[in-house]
Amino acid sequence: MRLAQATLASLGKDVIRPDYDREGQQTGIVHIGIGAFHRAHQAWYTDRAMSAGDRNWAIAGISLRSGDVAAQLNPQDGLYTLTERSGAGIQSRLVGAVRAVLVAPRERDGAIALLAQPHTHIASLTITEKGYCRAADGRLDPALAGEGSVFALLTAALRARRAAGSRGLTLLSCDNLAGNGHQLARIMGEYLARHDPSLVDWFERECACPSTMVDRIVPATTAEDRAGVAARIGLVDEAAVVTEPFSQWVIEDRFAGPRPRWESVGAELVSDVAPYETAKLRMLNGAHSALAYIGLARGYAFVHEAVGDPSIRPLVERLMRDEAAPTIAKAPGQDLVRYAAALLERFANPALNHRLLQIAMDGSQKIPQRWLETLASNQAMGRDCPAILQGLAAWIRHLRGCNGPLEDPRKAELAAAAAAGDYFDALFGSKGALRSAWFPGENDRAVVLAALR
Repeated sequence: MRLAQATLASLGKDVIRPDYDREGQQTGIVHIGIGAFHRAHQAWYTDRAMSAGDRNWAIAGISLRSGDVAAQLNPQDGLYTLTERSGAGIQSRLVGAVRAVLVAPRERDGAIALLAQPHTHIASLTITEKGYCRAADGRLDPALAGEGSVFALLTAALRARRAAGSRGLTLLSCDNLAGNGHQLARIMGEYLARHDPSLVDWFERECACPSTMVDRIVPATTAEDRAGVAARIGLVDEAAVVTEPFSQWVIEDRFAGPRPRWESVGAELVSDVAPYETAKLRMLNGAHSALAYIGLARGYAFVHEAVGDPSIRPLVERLMRDEAAPTIAKAPGQDLVRYAAALLERFANPALNHRLLQIAMDGSQKIPQRWLETLASNQAMGRDCPAILQGLAAWIRHLRGCNGPLEDPRKAELAAAAAAGDYFDALFGSKGALRSAWFPGENDRAVVLAALR
């Protein structure tokens, strides 16, 4: 049988269950981009907050493109299980926070109505870097922000809220984009200025876009994972999520209205997210990208395999401890030495099977904040970054198709740059594909060229 409200009597007794009346909760959050990461992170926090006594924070999901998640969750009444795997064992939890999923291309009016409901207070987003529709200079790219974009959907909903006299929304980014709340506010403002200037002042006055740092390793769920979950819980769960026990969520405490008491279940509400975000991007994500491109070149498929290679692990340690950590302005009490040690332990978790190809996707959207900002900071201080430079060499090899078909929104441009006579200029120069504050000096070029041989 398949997991659903009507089949819960058959759910395994050792599965942790939510402690609240699902049917009695109003929808307080609409989440756009309701993939596995949201289900392993924000929805999990919200479910536990409601189990701890919070109320009326049920989540409605919106998919901007594919109907796959709706097909997974809707027949299950929004229910799914989250399974934590580590060397210490396995634990599964039934998550009841999600009510339903709409697919925007075919249910646009319903999606707008959900966002416009007066009891919806938060529109959260996990849309990845490319979902922000940014041009190379970071500003809104009108060609990317069409009617199917998140900005078009939000504009229609905000217009409806203003017309009904409702309050604004908190737009809460839950992804890896640096300064995600500030970037969302800026790009949303640029979109409104082009498409509905009358909304700009109302948006700035009534809405808020807090920045967040989200951290949990969530591999793509495989058919083998689903089979293992079914055997464990006694029901088929097509929306099952498998993750690690570790989770961190740091949120800028700046909301336009009510919010769940996420801090009661471990989230951190702070005045400035930047130090935590920078540490995650440059240490965790930077190390992940290095493991992906170098590990794939060595024939590995998973993170734990790559970090277990005695020739790769020291590079990753150097990247985190010696290259990234010194560039981070720490928050009071933030221990980057302990953070690096915890990351290495998480990477080595053999129970996750986190695929390197999943991390390697969309490198053009990730490399600038994961590596190039660290390189620029070190360059300004006269320090070398041999670990990141070896990672760049592996990435250039990846762009040339050495690890299989390239998955990147700018793959044609990047592949051409990687094949150019002076690919440093083609990739990083003033007119390169990835312009940045860092441009390779002679020593940098020598390190990358040596690693490419």
